Amino acid sequence: MGSSLPSRLISPFFVLIWSTGFVVARYGLPYAEPLTFLAMRFAGVLAVMAPLSFSAAIAWPDRRQSLHMAVAGVLLQAGYLGGVWIAIHLGMAAGLAALVVGLQPLLTAVAGRWLGEPPTIRQWAGLALGFVGVALVVGNRIGTLGLTWQALAFAVGALVSITAGTLYQRRYCPRVDLRAGLLLQFGASLVVVLPAAWAFETMRIEWTWSLVGAWAWSVFALSIGAICLLFLLIRRGAATRVASLMYLTPTVTALMAWAAFDEPLTATMLAGMALSAFAVAWAQGKR
Repeated sequence: MGSSLPSRLISPFFVLIWSTGFVVARYGLPYAEPLTFLAMRFAGVLAVMAPLSFSAAIAWPDRRQSLHMAVAGVLLQAGYLGGVWIAIHLGMAAGLAALVVGLQPLLTAVAGRWLGEPPTIRQWAGLALGFVGVALVVGNRIGTLGLTWQALAFAVGALVSITAGTLYQRRYCPRVDLRAGLLLQFGASLVVVLPAAWAFETMRIEWTWSLVGAWAWSVFALSIGAICLLFLLIRRGAATRVASLMYLTPTVTALMAWAAFDEPLTATMLAGMALSAFAVAWAQGKR
């Protein structure tokens, strides 16, 4: 029990923080374009972590391991976040974006054999039930107004990117110092996102308290706090079990939207929340 207790504490904190992503987007996107905001976010992480990392005697990975961390970072940060934020910026409803990305646990389970972690029948059942729960939670928010093929393509790209990044890091980056990992991953992501923002966006920023708050929360809570927790979860659990936690994100996000923006909670959404919670517990069960 002693070895499993830390993960039990890590998981709820990870889900809680990770679920604030859409709320942050709602506060930040009106004042900065998606790639511009992400470039600010990645630069902020580097500004915070660089002094902490270089002033401490940490174990830096070799060149090959550093390259693996950079690849995983581009997939998990630039690919996933960029895809979701651009899709919403292009008009995709947040509920539809959450539902598309909610396919990640199923996609991870399908690819689990690549890691030598084939899902059990119990995990398959939990994953399937979890997706049904996600659909119930976000179903009433799915809108087609303004939806384009470009937005859908970016959302699907985000799904593929976070799935590939989770599997890649699980396989090739199991034991890298968290501080070194953050610097490598966000540094590589900034190298990718900043030129893209310069090429395709105006990079105009309207400085407001909402933008500053969204940026600060993105840097400290989401990019540093949640990613460190994700690293620990990937190290300690099978990829399918880690991915199944994502099923709780739409549920927690819906509760936050209800509290912050007075968005309604229907009986169907509450049923979906209960089903998602049950599915996660089922998929996380021991073999």
